Amino acid sequence: MKLPDLSHLAAPGTSFDVRVTPRASAERVLVEGGLIRVAVTAVPEDGKATRAVIKLLAKAIGVPKSRLLLIRGETSRDKSFRVEPR
Repeated sequence: MKLPDLSHLAAPGTSFDVRVTPRASAERVLVEGGLIRVAVTAVPEDGKATRAVIKLLAKAIGVPKSRLLLIRGETSRDKSFRVEPR
C-alpha cells in the first residue's frame, strides 16, 4: 500500500481534519482537494477504527502514533487530529 506524503503535517501543533470510512475493502489514505480521507478495514466499534486511522496517519505523516492526538470526533466519521510535541 502506497501512502501519500503528509510530512508537511508533522510540525508540532498542526491540526487537521479527516473523513473516515470504516469497513472498507482496503486501507488507504487519499488527499482530495485538501480533504484527507482515510479508509480502514476495521469495524467502528470500541475505537478499533479510530486506532487503525491513527496508525495509518502516523505512518503517512512520519511521526509516532503517540504524537497524534484525537481532538474531536471520537465516535464520528469526521475527526480532527493535532500533532503533539515530542
